[in-house]
Amino acid sequence: MFKTTVVRDGYKFIGSALFLAILAYHFYGYSMAIIPSVFAGYFTYFFRNPKREVPQGENVIISPADGTVKNIEYVPYDEFIGGAGNKIIIFMSIFDVHINRSPIDGQVKYEQYICGRFRPAYKDGVGCENERHMIGIEAENLKIVVTQIAGILAKRIVSWVTIGDEVSKGELFGMIKFGSCVEVTLPENVNICLKKGEKLKGGLSIIGKITT
Repeated sequence: MFKTTVVRDGYKFIGSALFLAILAYHFYGYSMAIIPSVFAGYFTYFFRNPKREVPQGENVIISPADGTVKNIEYVPYDEFIGGAGNKIIIFMSIFDVHINRSPIDGQVKYEQYICGRFRPAYKDGVGCENERHMIGIEAENLKIVVTQIAGILAKRIVSWVTIGDEVSKGELFGMIKFGSCVEVTLPENVNICLKKGEKLKGGLSIIGKITT
C-alpha cells in the first residue's frame, strides 16, 4: 500500500493558505474563506510525497520524476559521462508529483546551476535556454546526469544534495516548484526501456537497464 506525505518545503505554502482562510472566515465569513482553502488543498496535493516501492537490481535505472516522456534524443558527447549517450526528456505538468528521486545508487560527483529564461517547459529547447540545475551521479560502472529545468510557472528549483553526497536509488534529491521538466542523460551502454509519450512514476518506472 502506498502512503502519501508532504515534503517540508510545502509546509509554509499550506500554512499560509490556511492562515488566510481562517482570517477570511473570521472577518468576512465562509464564502471569502473558500479561495484560500482551495489553495491550501492544492498545495497539499502539489507537495505530496507518495511512497514508492523502488525496483531492485543493480542494472536497473528508474525515473527521477513523474511525468510524460516528451522526447528521447541522442547526445553525441556529454562531458560528465565522457562519451555519447541518450537524453530522456520528462515533462511534469502542475498535476504531477514534483519531487525528484535519484535514478541509481551512487555519489554526486558533479553539480552546476545555470540561470536562464522561464519559457514553458513543454517547448522545444528549454533545456538549453531555461534556468536549470544539473547533478552528475557516479556508480561503480555508470555515470548519469539529471537536469532539473524551470518552466513558465516553475521559478524555484530546489536541491537537497551537493557534491560528495551519497544517494540511494529512489531517494529524494530535490524538487521543482510549479510545472517543469526533468532530463536524464544515460550512456550508450544503457538500454532505454520506454518510448515517447509514455507516462512515468518517479522512483517506480524503469527507464533503462545497463547492458554491459
